[in-house]
Parts: sequence; C-alpha cells; structure tokens
Amino acid sequence: MNNILITVRVADREYRLNIEREKEELVREAVKRINETIKRYAENYDFKDKQDLLAMVVLQNTIKAMELDLQVSFQQNQLASKLIEIDRLLTESLSGK
Repeated sequence: MNNILITVRVADREYRLNIEREKEELVREAVKRINETIKRYAENYDFKDKQDLLAMVVLQNTIKAMELDLQVSFQQNQLASKLIEIDRLLTESLSGK
C-alpha cells in the first residue's frame, strides 16, 4: 500500500489521517464540503456549538447516502429485469420460436 499521513481541519479541529495516496484529493474535497456545510448551517440556524452543526451535517450526508443506495438498488433491479427480458428474447430468437 502507498499510504500517506495528512492533516485535515474539520469544524476547527485538526485530525491526522493515514490514507491511501490516491484518495488524498477525495478526502480533502470531502473535508472542504463538510466545512462549507457547517458554515452554511452556522449562518442560517441557531446552534449552540460545533457538535450540533456536525450532527446536522452527518444527518444530511447520511440521508443523501441512503437515498443514493436506494436509487442504485432500484437501477440494478431494473437492469437485471431488462437483462432477463433480453436473454429470454434472444433465447427465443435463437431457438426459432
């Protein structure tokens, strides 16, 4: 593995992470998005501390991830259904029915 040690700042706290070199850009972009969302929540809502803001960001991102999981599952089921239908049609065509 080609791991590197990076330091990121989330909600004004620094974290040292040991990550795969190829994922550094992804991790830094995720940190940027988290901090932007925290800032947006802080500007628009009355929260007592960063913990409340982080909880809202986690909730928002978890909901999005769950929605994407459902969407992917639906699309995979639709694809499987279509492939079964194509296979049936090809089998019928090749068997001369």
